[in-house]
Amino acid sequence: MTVPPRLPVVIVAGLHADARRAAVARLLADVPGGVVLHHDLATAATGTVVRTVRDASGVLDAGEAPLVNDCACCALREDLVPELERLRDAGSTRLAVVELWDSVEPKAMAEVVTAGGLTVTGVITAVDPALVLPYLGNGDDLADAGLAAAATDRRTVADTFARQLEYAPVLAVADSPEADDEDHELLAQLHPTARRAPVGQEALADRADDGLTVPTPRRGPLSPLAEAALAGFDVEAAAAAQHPACALLPAEADAHGVSTLVWHRRRPFHPERLYAALEDLTCAAARSRGRFWLADKPDTLFHWDAAGGALCVESTGPWLASLPDAAWEMVPPVRRAAAALDWHPEHGDRGQHLVFTSPGLDRDGLERLLESCLLTDAEYAAGPDAWQRLPHAFDTLLEV
Repeated sequence: MTVPPRLPVVIVAGLHADARRAAVARLLADVPGGVVLHHDLATAATGTVVRTVRDASGVLDAGEAPLVNDCACCALREDLVPELERLRDAGSTRLAVVELWDSVEPKAMAEVVTAGGLTVTGVITAVDPALVLPYLGNGDDLADAGLAAAATDRRTVADTFARQLEYAPVLAVADSPEADDEDHELLAQLHPTARRAPVGQEALADRADDGLTVPTPRRGPLSPLAEAALAGFDVEAAAAAQHPACALLPAEADAHGVSTLVWHRRRPFHPERLYAALEDLTCAAARSRGRFWLADKPDTLFHWDAAGGALCVESTGPWLASLPDAAWEMVPPVRRAAAALDWHPEHGDRGQHLVFTSPGLDRDGLERLLESCLLTDAEYAAGPDAWQRLPHAFDTLLEV
């Protein structure tokens, strides 16, 4: 049986379109034989998605893919792998760069490409540091901004940008003249483990309006961006790093006017008091996320995900401490390891682990508000049976 040639695939995402295109241009300049595959979802209203394939010289191929179930993103999923297989089988492409349309999230596409038997060597989100705070603060629906990927798309600009940013292990950072120290510090605190690769001004300046012109090809070693694009990518590890039970959340930080507060407690929240404080907690920071424990629902791990003044709370299954020993074998090893590192003799892995990042963060006020939402000493002493009789304040929210 003939083994198909290996085709490295790098995914470049980001709502900051100019930065994204500059990153793609840099990759084309760095890797001779590189090809860019892009699906334009802006044409979905006409019933199709426009696909273009280009290299450093210009457009090589263009076509259309019909919508699938009236969903542009579904059409992208259906069309992406066959196009990549065609490029791989042709044998002349050294690197396939998948430039995602503005609001498409890299996690789903990386998983689609990997499931199709292709090799993702890198996932990059392109960022303009001067736009990080405005986008995190934008609670508009993608549909209102003309960026929805389907008629049923209910995401906001802020939560989409946050997921794009936090999933990618590599950030292509545009050299933005408008960005100051606070902007760069906010980016660093939001995703401290990311490898940040600069995208210089020459990539932005040399890009023609049609997005097809690339910077002058480099001679010698690859740029940091190209090195990162070829470094390798683990889809399963990336997914685990986003799960609230074992997410790699930011650490405490305070610099250039930007702070990150890590709040970790072993006492459960009083559901009614926490519910009453949700608006203030959500608006206290540009970005907050983590996991939490409600006294009336002792077996359920809840995910906290807030950006743009909007909060998403959802159940993500049981705490490991609530499972029988036999069920632990069905839990991914990375989650068992994370729980073991933070195990409490009485409560197991149950606990509060919330992280708030923002310029001008009122750390003291935020901590006081969070502490006021925990069970009091008397409530805590009453025990788990009494806790479950507390008002089930989150039931309506969780049904939405």
